[in-house]
Amino acid sequence: MKTEEDSFHELCGYTLTRGDATFIHQYVVDAYAAQHAGERTKPIKITFALVGLYLFLEHGFSGKEVQRAHMRLARPGRTWPTFVLPRHRGSMTAVDVMAAPEGTERDAAIHRWCTSVWAACSENRDEIAALLRRYEIIR
Repeated sequence: MKTEEDSFHELCGYTLTRGDATFIHQYVVDAYAAQHAGERTKPIKITFALVGLYLFLEHGFSGKEVQRAHMRLARPGRTWPTFVLPRHRGSMTAVDVMAAPEGTERDAAIHRWCTSVWAACSENRDEIAALLRRYEIIR
């Protein structure tokens, strides 16, 4: 049986070779980071993961647009907020996504996974939205 980490790496290989216009690879990276963040995870990683999920699911940003938002936020010297990370972070994992057949079904599973992780972390929604408004990434 594959571990979540093995499935994540396999999923990354899949998404990087997709050649899709939305660049779904970014969504995979953000979902995995949010789902597996712990006490020792750097605040910037958690922030970027939650920002990515929020922008994708609530504003329809493509993966490339999420990357550009991350670059705009990534300024030296910024202090990153601390977010609430619930113990249970979604009903799906990378293992579930990799069980879906390649193509549109797996891509849809990626979307469901992101939705599952974001729903579990959604108590951070207002703080994420305020951060993005402060840095003029959303209005």
